Amino acid sequence: MFPFTRVKFRKNSTDYHLAVALKNIFGFYPKNISLYKLAFRHKSMAQPESNGFRHSNERLEYLGDAVLGSCVADFLFKKFPYKEEGFLTEIRSRIVSRQNLNLLSRKLGIDVLVQTSRENQTSGTSILGDAFEAFIGALYLDKGYRFTYKIIVSKIIQNHIDLEELVEKEVNFKSKLIEWAQKGKHEIEFELVEESENNKKMKIYSVNLKIDNNVVASGKDFSIKKAEQSAAEKAWSKLISEPDQAN
Repeated sequence: MFPFTRVKFRKNSTDYHLAVALKNIFGFYPKNISLYKLAFRHKSMAQPESNGFRHSNERLEYLGDAVLGSCVADFLFKKFPYKEEGFLTEIRSRIVSRQNLNLLSRKLGIDVLVQTSRENQTSGTSILGDAFEAFIGALYLDKGYRFTYKIIVSKIIQNHIDLEELVEKEVNFKSKLIEWAQKGKHEIEFELVEESENNKKMKIYSVNLKIDNNVVASGKDFSIKKAEQSAAEKAWSKLISEPDQAN
């Protein structure tokens, strides 16, 4: 028999192998193994209950999506205390993107735990990423927010995400803003309003960003290009705080 926090599993049973897999991948044994079994069950494998409801990982996926986004936002907020909202939002979206979650599922070995009838059809779909989010939902229900946050940071972000490389890929807020403007037929103008020098005789450029002839943000830097990017980042932060405007 396999000792487990609240129950015992017969060695070589399905529950035993899943519990051992979670221990090997993430370093912990689950309390409620049924949550994780459900997390890895795709809807194509769901059996209908007497009331017609099919139990799959979709509800856990919904919960895990929210918990994962919250934990990643929490981590980035503390990791980058001086970065603008737009930067934090962009890096978070890269970490929790469906493409990245699919990749993480394979790197972690979650792909072999997923139960689906779509054999050999997971490539190019969201099944693995969905299962990853469902796992996070199960973990949250089983162990709570603090433990979930710890696993996401120590076992996933620090071990499997090159944050430096992710950040070095410049977030081009100017391009994002121009794309948004073209889509919504807005006029955008970057206006150089001042050139000054600091105490080391280095030039500092100040730029205003106008949308439809209204100044919405300003930026300063040692090059015009970076000053424009700074203004664009501030403007984008304002836009994403109003979802109807950013879409």
